[in-house]
Amino acid sequence: MVAIIQEQAPQLFDRFLSDTTKFRCSETFVRKYIVNNLGWSFRATTRASQKPPPDVAQILEEAALREAYVICNYSIPAELRVNTDQTQTVYQHGNKATWHTRGDKQVGAVGKDEKRAFTLVPSISASGEVLPFQAIFQGSTSASCPTKASPFWEEAERLGFQLEPSKTKTYWSTLETMKRLVNNLIVPYFEKKKRELGIDKPEEQRSIWKIDCWSVHKSRDFLDWMKETHPAVIVIFVPGNCTSLFQPLDVGIQRVLKQSFKRSLHADIVEEVSKKLVVGVNTVTLDLSLPTLRERSLGWLVKAYHDINKPELVKKVKKYTLQVPRLI
Repeated sequence: MVAIIQEQAPQLFDRFLSDTTKFRCSETFVRKYIVNNLGWSFRATTRASQKPPPDVAQILEEAALREAYVICNYSIPAELRVNTDQTQTVYQHGNKATWHTRGDKQVGAVGKDEKRAFTLVPSISASGEVLPFQAIFQGSTSASCPTKASPFWEEAERLGFQLEPSKTKTYWSTLETMKRLVNNLIVPYFEKKKRELGIDKPEEQRSIWKIDCWSVHKSRDFLDWMKETHPAVIVIFVPGNCTSLFQPLDVGIQRVLKQSFKRSLHADIVEEVSKKLVVGVNTVTLDLSLPTLRERSLGWLVKAYHDINKPELVKKVKKYTLQVPRLI
């Protein structure tokens, strides 16, 4: 923005104020300039929103009743009810609002079209626990994931994070990464909780795993594998286009996660710029290369995990935005 003002009104920067100090672009001046001279206003970016089905109330009530029936019929405690969700995590988080010309119907923002990303797969239990993260990075080998050189590597290992190469041309979850998620994170968590609860016949105790209605989740290959390999885990699906209303992670956790990522990214930028200014660099260019951002992302994940790993926060998401029967 300072560059735009320099281009349009260079004489301002040669002006001295009444107290003989040289003019500088204060935040107040910049705000007044872009409003009065450029005709801009602070606008929210535009995008299509997901629309729930017309009979959403009935769909969610039926889904809640089905879940309540399973909970009561199999006596499933809160510790054995887990929700998992995949979320795209971009390496550059754009803002949802920006300065833009008044009257324009379409508003874009820097970072909104960022394509480089990875998939974060968080899981939470109804008892208020956060399971270790799975993160999937685009690439064929472990070289596509953050390396041991990251200062957060040891803590990520201690927390039990699973960093996976997608082994495809995208960073999305696949059948194979879902199987590893179940084998390495979901089922070990259930087994640990059964031991802690002192359940007499743990192999017969049922658990609930709530996931999205996604093609891989609903595929015959995956569901048959679940029944054959982990018959004690009952898979429950969030109704289609109802994620924002009935998906616990989406209702109360994803926003906190994304805000944490933004704060971490901002802190990284401030640190990088500060170091360059200290050594006297006149023009600051940020390192936005994929290897650098990918290495930093492990720190974002560790900090985000600690931000949401609070039982009082996780338990709040059980209070769905739609009124459902008291059995839940």
